[in-house]
Amino acid sequence: MVGTTHRNTGVEGVEGGVGVTALLVAAARAIETYRHDALARDVYAEHFVRAAPASAGWPVRMHQVPDGDANPLWGRFARYFGLRTRVLDDFLLQSVSTDGARQVVLLGAGLDSRAFRLEWPPGCVVYEVDREGVLAFKQKVLDGLSATPRAVRVPLPIDLRADWVGALVDAGFDRAAPSVWLAEGLLFYLPPDAETSLIDRVDRLSTAGSALAYEVKLDKDLLEYRDSPLYTSTTEQIGIDLLNLFDREPRPDSDADLTSRGWSTSVHTPYDFTRRHGRGPLPEENDALAGNRWVFANKART
Repeated sequence: MVGTTHRNTGVEGVEGGVGVTALLVAAARAIETYRHDALARDVYAEHFVRAAPASAGWPVRMHQVPDGDANPLWGRFARYFGLRTRVLDDFLLQSVSTDGARQVVLLGAGLDSRAFRLEWPPGCVVYEVDREGVLAFKQKVLDGLSATPRAVRVPLPIDLRADWVGALVDAGFDRAAPSVWLAEGLLFYLPPDAETSLIDRVDRLSTAGSALAYEVKLDKDLLEYRDSPLYTSTTEQIGIDLLNLFDREPRPDSDADLTSRGWSTSVHTPYDFTRRHGRGPLPEENDALAGNRWVFANKART
């Protein structure tokens, strides 16, 4: 991840630092998959969780959680990730189906399996950008399942601190064609200048008709929620201190930056989509999700 070396344990795969959060999200997707009212389904997620020693004992079904939905981590937080998965799935599919883009770039792709589980229109190419260790772990699990992608899949094993733009273009990305970009669960961990640089690069690589979705936290002081059930349960149950991984510097206004560059944007809370879908997390006291925003941007056609 960009600018997270001071928080990384040095493990190159998914066993430590920010990388282990990919396993947390995979476990949440696995739990969501087998709910009777699932918002999204990912049959690969549980296999990622079981394949990594760090997460092999985590639940992948709700009946494995003794207190069920009352559990702040595997109940409310996991449902948040299920909702996020559904909303961003819908965004990507709308962008390629309705708006006509055929290039999809997943920045900090982690254990994302969208290339395998979504119904992509013919001609779609999905670029997955992440560190070599993360993509190698994912590939090993997928190979063991004989998984077949539903789009042309191009893994790019490169750190986002390196020249990922050059690697992307060398892999066949066409600057002149519309593209769809996703930064899911990524910007939390970046210093402000790294976020600004990332947004700038996406803008320069995006022609008219392109789209972008990303997730940010707008809290002025993340430590205000240090004692929230969501953070404390994540630390106590699986040993991940998210607040130690998040960058806590003031965030840039990337929404305004995009608008100044000719993008149209909309900013939503997760609860907007809870109401839309009739299920998902709801606001609560000492709410660690209060500052989360999902931003959707489109670069106007001329």
